Amino acid sequence: MEPAATPRNDTLFPGGMENATPALQLGWNLTQQGQELGAMPQSPLQVQVVTILLALLICGVGIAGNIMVVLVVLRTKHMMTPTNYYLVSLAFADLIVLLAAGLPNISDVVASWVYGYAGCLCITYLQYLGINVSSCSITAFTIERYIAICHSIKAQFICTVSRAKKIIAFVWVSTSLYCIMWFFLVDTNETVFADGVVVKCGYRVSRNLYMPIYFLDFTLFYVIPLIVATVLYGLIARILFMSPLPANPGDRVGNDSVHQGRSSSTIKVSCKSNKGAVTSRKQVTKMLAVVVILFALLWMPYRTLVVVNSFMDPPYLNTWFLLFCRMCIYTNSAINPIIYNLMSQKFRAAFKKLCKCKKQHPEKVAKYNVPVYYSVMKDSSHESPDHDDTEQEDMGGYSVATKKVNFTDKCKETGAMFSIA
Repeated sequence: MEPAATPRNDTLFPGGMENATPALQLGWNLTQQGQELGAMPQSPLQVQVVTILLALLICGVGIAGNIMVVLVVLRTKHMMTPTNYYLVSLAFADLIVLLAAGLPNISDVVASWVYGYAGCLCITYLQYLGINVSSCSITAFTIERYIAICHSIKAQFICTVSRAKKIIAFVWVSTSLYCIMWFFLVDTNETVFADGVVVKCGYRVSRNLYMPIYFLDFTLFYVIPLIVATVLYGLIARILFMSPLPANPGDRVGNDSVHQGRSSSTIKVSCKSNKGAVTSRKQVTKMLAVVVILFALLWMPYRTLVVVNSFMDPPYLNTWFLLFCRMCIYTNSAINPIIYNLMSQKFRAAFKKLCKCKKQHPEKVAKYNVPVYYSVMKDSSHESPDHDDTEQEDMGGYSVATKKVNFTDKCKETGAMFSIA
């Protein structure tokens, strides 16, 4: 993460992210002048207690929640959709942030840097990697939602699981290469005091050299993603909420159906499930929009602080405000699974099933009745698995009297058996 842009190359968090205090600076100055050394700086007890408690709570909840997101998506067949794969990428990135930034902050607040030179390099690298990948993942699922809703016919061939995997791989590889520069920008430094030595992990370059790198990072992974999200969600809202899909699919069947000779019962199924499909898409879109809004709001205090301190001398380094900025960032990486549970019926059911999985009998079978909606009428027997995963919508809570999709999913099975009645 970016430093608070001060002449001392101060940073906000451990691993290149903890601001130097005036006391630490005083010890260095006295050493330079050959005078008596000062005492080692100590964070106030209340700051240590609040930091440790909040960091443990937020990181514990975040790590458990993001692991559950990964498990329910990768172990449940009907959860393996392009959007959910982007959420898995986001969950992995958030895990890296919590493990590389949140947990080291607990030890750093009560002592000096204990992870050595190699730890300074690797932890700083992982912090930036997690932050940047999370931003790219948010941008990716925003674009995917835009194509799926505003260009539903093209989405049949563009928004596929295989393409999502390729995009995710590209994001991780390119971001990993981009973040390599941090191996050359951080270093450990020691400050001698009368009662000991303080080791800190910080930046080795001057403020003038770092500022262009910071503003590039700020633009690529905060400003641009928010601009893209604002524009695309505005277009999505116009289509989804102001001009919803027609209530009568017969208006579309005449022009869009691949098989004009379908039976009336098939059209009746689409007619009854169409309203549920629109509701489901609105639910998913609202959930993802909340994720983007929280990303913008929770990162705003720290980003604002860095920009302001770039033009202030001396910089604003209030201890409690710095703690608030840190906790906002950790919260951003921990809150997404909670949002999924609150706003998505599919995730909520999957989380409950995961928690109860070990308690259920291995032979117990859970059955679900789920109607199917396709934005373009077509024969499912001729479709590839990727296309099925793209446009098939889960209408949990909506029933169809004449046509249902029954699938059986055992607790320990990774796949699901489907049959059309």
